[in-house]
Amino acid sequence: MCCLVLLSIAVVSLPGLTPAIPLQEKEQAAIIEFAKNAVVQALNYSQGDRHSLIDAQDAFTPDGWREFMKRMEGWLDSKGAPLGNSSFIQSGDVVITGQKNGTVHLTVPGVLKQSQNKSVTTYRVVVEVRIGGNPVKVAHLEPILRLRGAAAQSSPPKTP
Repeated sequence: MCCLVLLSIAVVSLPGLTPAIPLQEKEQAAIIEFAKNAVVQALNYSQGDRHSLIDAQDAFTPDGWREFMKRMEGWLDSKGAPLGNSSFIQSGDVVITGQKNGTVHLTVPGVLKQSQNKSVTTYRVVVEVRIGGNPVKVAHLEPILRLRGAAAQSSPPKTP
């Protein structure tokens, strides 16, 4: 039995016989990819096109979807179609910020552009995402405005 264990250790440690990415890293990569896709799908929709908004629903838990749609109140017409356009472009690496009770917490930095009729606004955001379960689903997705130079904004402006 001892020789079998040693042989197993020797075989696993040989270069070229071990997987390039350990299982844990593969799981992290899959979770990150899922989060990126879910954020893009949820934050990209077209004015008047209800399906462009609800096509993201399958990526969410029921509670996560209700929470997401609660933020859309006031921005939907009577049929549930968006009153404006929204597009999200990722601008940096997805970061896993923690894990608690089987839920992975991530942040996705990017640029969120929203328009309604002729009005267009662009925001730098960090999208907070919590995902978990089997199959993996979004339990929370919230874009948070990223302020540039927040420390400088907290001090009074200099007078000439």
